[in-house]
Amino acid sequence: MGGLILAVNPGATSTKIAVFDGEKEVLKKNIIHSSEELAEFERVYDQKDFRASLVKGALKEAGISPSELAAVVGRGGLLKPLQSGTYLVNQAMLRDLERAERGEHASNLGAIIAYEIAREAGVDAYIVDPVSVDELPPIAKITGLAEIEKPVLSHALNTKAVAKRYAKEVGIPYGQLRLVVIHMGSGNSVSAHKDGRMVDVTNSMEEGSFGMDRAGGVPCVQLLKLAFSGKYDFKTLRKKLFGEGGVYSYLRTKDFREVESRIQRGDEVALQIAEAMVYQVAKDAGAMAAVLHGRVDAVLVTGGLARSQWVLQRLLPKIEFIAPVKVYPGEDELRALAEGVLRVLEGEEEARVYA
Repeated sequence: MGGLILAVNPGATSTKIAVFDGEKEVLKKNIIHSSEELAEFERVYDQKDFRASLVKGALKEAGISPSELAAVVGRGGLLKPLQSGTYLVNQAMLRDLERAERGEHASNLGAIIAYEIAREAGVDAYIVDPVSVDELPPIAKITGLAEIEKPVLSHALNTKAVAKRYAKEVGIPYGQLRLVVIHMGSGNSVSAHKDGRMVDVTNSMEEGSFGMDRAGGVPCVQLLKLAFSGKYDFKTLRKKLFGEGGVYSYLRTKDFREVESRIQRGDEVALQIAEAMVYQVAKDAGAMAAVLHGRVDAVLVTGGLARSQWVLQRLLPKIEFIAPVKVYPGEDELRALAEGVLRVLEGEEEARVYA
């Protein structure tokens, strides 16, 4: 396989890009967008041309021509429930991302920007393991209220990439491993993997442990009382749960380095909240071990908070009884995107078609 792979990961205030030659990263850049620039656009979708032009400019500045690209891959957005895998970007996907029926989010722009640049280069565009990956069996979606089915949204890209990376390291096919994968960051996803599928996962928008800015699972009757208190409308209360929940709700910071600094200065509240988050993550890991009948080959810990020795020193003793633990600090989503495309280009996997 010859040629370069361009990976594009749009975020709320930035567009991260990287170019890979096989597994080797040859360019990485974080393009920052000011609030003033983005305020000009009514919808996230309207930012597509603006962001695409900046990505093209960054490639030109680096001396990379579109003719050198073998493929372009974008972060998958809030699409309908999908099987895990690498998907070709097609018109059906682009239409769904424009409609944004599952929500407006910057990640919706990943496939759109990838398609625009790939079309000019005369190559295919892809997405890999979007947040809407749903491989759960029916039993895992039953909630206890007939009108509500469990929605499945997770850090599927990083979770799946880390699981497959571990499988490669130990020389055992991913489909033959039983894994618990813990992703810790702004929100926490804890998942169970069996037979090559993510068979259960906590949706950090609505359940499980709280994260840096997400409330996770909160007592439902108490939430109802809050919702009907007359103090909040839907949009405001949703933001309290997703964006202003979790650690931020208690400590007014989304930076765990600041939390650690407060703990070192003797802040007892910061210590209690941080320990509570780790405690809840460990509980979720135990629950996922039960999903796997206690037969777990490894527990993998990843995400931005996996860089914190403070977190690891308190989390690992709580979960090491489950299985050997391997830590993959950070969330290298650009590399995960490129690896997904590389598996297709090298014939290890077949690209899926979105319909």
